[in-house]
Parts: sequence; C-alpha cells; structure tokens
Amino acid sequence: MAIHLLTGDDESILRSAVHELVDELVGAGDRSMMVDEFEGDEYELRLVVDAAQTPPFLTDKRVVVARDVGRFTADEVGPLVAYMENPLDSSDLVLVAGGGRVAKKLQDAAKAAGTVVNTAPPSRAKDRQGWVSDHVAAAGVRMKPDAVAQLGQWLGEDAGRLDGILATLTSTYGDDHVLTFAEVEPFLGDAGGVPPWDFTDAIDASDTSKALVLLGRMMHAGGRHPLQLMSILHSHYANLARLDGVEARSEQDVMAATGIKSPFPAKKAMANFRRLGPRGVHRAVELLARADLDLRGAKDLDPELVMEVLVARLSRLRR
Repeated sequence: MAIHLLTGDDESILRSAVHELVDELVGAGDRSMMVDEFEGDEYELRLVVDAAQTPPFLTDKRVVVARDVGRFTADEVGPLVAYMENPLDSSDLVLVAGGGRVAKKLQDAAKAAGTVVNTAPPSRAKDRQGWVSDHVAAAGVRMKPDAVAQLGQWLGEDAGRLDGILATLTSTYGDDHVLTFAEVEPFLGDAGGVPPWDFTDAIDASDTSKALVLLGRMMHAGGRHPLQLMSILHSHYANLARLDGVEARSEQDVMAATGIKSPFPAKKAMANFRRLGPRGVHRAVELLARADLDLRGAKDLDPELVMEVLVARLSRLRR
C-alpha cells in the first residue's frame, strides 16, 4: 500500500517518529497480527522482502518494519529495490535509517515508490523553534508562547529530549492548564547544546554574556572539546580574513572569495568584515593563535578559562 523511508541523526526522535507512523498505519487493528519487525545485526533483507510479499492473514494488510537499513551495501539492497518497483498492495513497508549511510540506490527507490521523511529538527534557530511549537501542539500540551520559545532555546541541539519532557508535563499537569515557563523549567534538567552559528552570532553581535553562556553549553551539554571550538572559531574568522583586500560588494563576491556555499552566511560574513575592519580581523586571528598555544600547554591555564577569555575578547572587537 505504501513505502516509507525515515531518516535522522537523533535516535530518540527517529524511534518516536517510527512508533507514531506504525501506530497510524495499524490504526484500530491488532498490532500483534499486523506488524512484522526486523531489527539488529542478524536479519537479512530477503526476509524483509518475503514478509512484504506475503499476503495478510485475518487482517486487511501487513505492516513490515526494517530498522538500521544503513548497514546494507548497494549490492545487498538489490532485492528490496526490486520489490519496491512492484510492491504488494496489501503491505505497508517502513524502512528506518541507522547502522550507517543508507545506500543511494535504496534512497532513490524509496523516493520513487513512496515517501522519504527526514526526522531531524531544522538547523536554523527560527525553523527549529517552529518545529518545537508543532511538537508541543501535537502532544496536546498547552503552553504560553513565550514558554514555548524559552523551551526551544533551552533544548538547543538536544531536541531528542522534547518528547520525554512533553510526556512528563502531560502526566503532571494534564491538558486543561496553560503552562508558564516557570512551571515547565523544573522538568528540563541542564540546558542543551547549541549549534555553532548561534555561538558565533552572539560573538558577532558583541553580546558577551550570551556568548559565554553558549560557550558553556557547547562544552558541557554539547560535549565539544575546546580544540573543537577553536576549529569552529578559526573557520569563522578565516573566512573574514579572506575578504581582506577583496572588493566584495555582493554575496556572490564573498562566496567566490571564501568558498562559502550559500548567500545567507556569505551576507553575514560581509557584514561582520565591515563591522570589524581589517585591523579587527587581524586582531581576532592573533587572539585565536595565542589561545591555541595556551590550550596546547604554553601557559598552565584551565582550558575552559582560556576559551572564556578568548570569547570575551572576540566579542568586544569592533572597527
């Protein structure tokens, strides 16, 4: 009847999406009689194809779920690709990414025969906030708009925690009370990690306090080593350094000079270079070089302190 391929980097979000999809496909039917599920390192794709080709017994359809299909090579997915060219009308096939990169041949076949859904939250902060709002509404949790916004900011990159938080809020408050952030906050735990561009945006905006808070979240909740953060900052300011001496009048000029692939970050780079000027960019590079040496043992300083001093100084640079 239908073919679905679900992808995504967050295991908890992916599993939740699969669970919801299978529930929808089963409907009011008997799950134990309708669903065949394959998981682990032992099953072979021929068994999945056999199940999908088998007519249902005492039910109107069969739902076949195959997890971790990324562990199969392009040669191994051949039988499954062939089945998707002529699927059985009484079978729903749910393929779940994991175990490695899903073979392009399998992705193309799933896209041609059914639907491919990426369960990963959006990377842009504004889009990610909308994603959180949609999930809050779908869970039936009533929450004030500012509380939803603060929840999204608190979670950051740890969006996989959202479903568990919403389930806890539902069991605690029910669905007849509009929650404030003060009522939600006790159930959140530590603030989640944040994407690198949120961090560099705070530095570029000269918001030292926010930049230091995001630095802590990236190192602790995000699990990033100081040298990883140095790499992020080095790439950020290296792009600005490449604009020194270049007559960049448009996003396209910036993209050509720096290798940035899309107009939006190119526009931000152009604005940041104009804000700092050549001397400010040179100073940023000097600060990065000094901090890099300190992290590698030039001074007996705590790595977190080195990063905090660096971020504070970078955030105060202006033309």
